[in-house]
Amino acid sequence: MTPDPPTPARGRRRLTKVAVTLALGTAMFAAGAVLIQPAIPNTPPFPASAPTGTAARPEAPAAALTARLERLPGDWNTWTALGMARIEQARTTADPALYAAAEKALRRSLSLQPGGNSGAETGMAALAAARHEFTAARTWAEKAITSDPYNPAAYGVLADAHTQLGHYRDAERAVQKMNDLRPDAASLARASYVFELRGSTGRAAELMRRSLTAATTDSERAFAHACLSGLALEDGDARQALSEAEQGLRKAPADPALLDARARALAALGQTKQARADWQHATDIAPLPHLLLALGETHQALGHDEQAESSYALLRAQDTLRTSAGGSPDTDAILFEADHGNPVRAVAMAEQALRTRSFVAVHDAYAWALHRAGRNEEALAHADQALALGTRNALWHYHRAAIHHALGNDQAATADLRSALGQAPALNPLHAAQARALSQRIGTQP
Repeated sequence: MTPDPPTPARGRRRLTKVAVTLALGTAMFAAGAVLIQPAIPNTPPFPASAPTGTAARPEAPAAALTARLERLPGDWNTWTALGMARIEQARTTADPALYAAAEKALRRSLSLQPGGNSGAETGMAALAAARHEFTAARTWAEKAITSDPYNPAAYGVLADAHTQLGHYRDAERAVQKMNDLRPDAASLARASYVFELRGSTGRAAELMRRSLTAATTDSERAFAHACLSGLALEDGDARQALSEAEQGLRKAPADPALLDARARALAALGQTKQARADWQHATDIAPLPHLLLALGETHQALGHDEQAESSYALLRAQDTLRTSAGGSPDTDAILFEADHGNPVRAVAMAEQALRTRSFVAVHDAYAWALHRAGRNEEALAHADQALALGTRNALWHYHRAAIHHALGNDQAATADLRSALGQAPALNPLHAAQARALSQRIGTQP
């Protein structure tokens, strides 16, 4: 999954409160209250919400915010809103140059209002998280909470940072506090995601439906439908996954996350060409790495080698930009390098990522890179770590199945393949074909 929920704020001062991306934690509901229990998480981006008590909203077009600042250059709340708008633009367009623009706007807000500026501090935390600088994200979130202990958005980013750093209990406490302050669409979505990571897809779907009901913007509703589609697919109900994606697309036909969700549902139903068309449309709108990788591998599965290489070339170009900027590799870049580049380099990339991000998805990518490099015993330890929470992730199970098979444990491989393929595989066409081929090979062995 991949978009961002809202987090309006509550507080005593007129501060800009903003929602941010990537959240984890565990939440349970009893008599309408949110109760956090021990758990651990992964990370999709959540839709941004409006700041409270300001004239400028972060979802307002950047041009409108810029025009307001031409009239009111000292409006630090609007500088914060502009910074958040730039972060959202960067997320949806895959243009890293917008992060620099976001930082400039947020630092301008902080220079105008250096004390008690919880909104800009939360924005700096969100920016650091978007750049995968999770230690810095935690520091900025803690500053925002010190400035305003009633800012739920700051607790959301704090939870994100703790989760990515592997501090899961700390993340749970932050999510609990966020829900205590405001159990809105953003908080409900975060709670849902925690249950999803633990494999409790039914409970996750229930909470995400509550998030959908609480949603107040089109982006929040689109996000909820994309998540519900993904949850249905992990449960093996590809037709429900398709229905959820199409419901969202009726209101947001150009939403890349919904197009991705529909593509994955169509692929699970065997409608590979239609899935490819949706992934193509999504990458035309936002050439994000996970979308480019899905498109390229689908072209490869269809035998369209030239078109696949076009997607792969763009992925290589993006990775070159990341490397030159000194950025940390994400899981999509690691998996791409492992499968379509140099597995030894993929191992090095994963090791770099793990130094600052001991997160379950990174453990899966590291496991796959190690497997592709022929280091299967080490790979198995990380594959186990990736699935230790009980996450129902078809790709991670396929990865571990291949590792088990390489180590000669076909009984364990078969169990993981059942999870990976299920009633309708939540895999792109290339991975689904590879998983089926592995299953057939194991089935023909004595």
